[in-house]
Amino acid sequence: MSFKPNPAPGACPTLSDTGLLRVAGRDAAAFLQSQTMNDVNALVPGRWHWNGLLTPKGRVIALFALLREADDQFLMVLPDYAAADMAVHLKKFVFRSKLNLLPLENWRACAGPPPPGPDRALASGDADTGWVLDLSGDGSDRGLWLLPAADPAVANEDPQATQAWRLADLAHGLPRLPADQRETWTPQMLSLDRLGAYSLKKGCYPGQEIVSRTHYLGQAKRVLARFAAPAAPAAGAAVVDSAGKELGRLVCQAAAGDGIEALAVMPAGLDPETPLSAGPVLAPLPLLQGLAR
Repeated sequence: MSFKPNPAPGACPTLSDTGLLRVAGRDAAAFLQSQTMNDVNALVPGRWHWNGLLTPKGRVIALFALLREADDQFLMVLPDYAAADMAVHLKKFVFRSKLNLLPLENWRACAGPPPPGPDRALASGDADTGWVLDLSGDGSDRGLWLLPAADPAVANEDPQATQAWRLADLAHGLPRLPADQRETWTPQMLSLDRLGAYSLKKGCYPGQEIVSRTHYLGQAKRVLARFAAPAAPAAGAAVVDSAGKELGRLVCQAAAGDGIEALAVMPAGLDPETPLSAGPVLAPLPLLQGLAR
């Protein structure tokens, strides 16, 4: 895995809302396979995928990128979830497993150019000097640089860069889950199949029975949808039709020019001409492709 030379000094603004947690040790792979919703055993060193943690009732606690750094070492890249908090959560399930949970407090997640090569699920780098993940999708080319804080490419957070990054996430259907949206939605409600973020074939994990039953019984009646609005609705606001009937609920939003863009969980097959509002009027936007890994 060749590492692309670093960008110019100060070229990669920090994304301070992303935590980095290293899971390492003899039992790291088995532990993550038993706890997370995607097939960890399918990853070889240097590759990554979208993954997540569920409650026993199949609700998403956290959605993250999982990179296999080595046979017995993984890196969890956690949007909107502090690495130290995730370590505390996972320690409850370690029991006698031989592994360490190490928040990388002296590393930074940064926005930068994508790595070279056509394989977007192949990371460039190593566990000592840093990694870059390709988060490009249709209409966007971007790399998520995971670097020691002392790396000269690391810059302070730039609000405009953070806003652009978040908008690209939402545009491609990557829900950003604030604390009040955790343990609320199933993977199907968040359309996480679009990202390849969960497996229907791996062994048991918390919430697996709910995920499988929903899929095989065809019970996914709500899905993720993207909207624009001229002003910011209240966090988690209800989405209603012209008669005031609640049809869905906002999950997350980000500033976009003079308005906002948002993701909401809505009924599958809803007529796109249905007038909707969440306080301000909502205009439907397409979900872009290309972020599945």
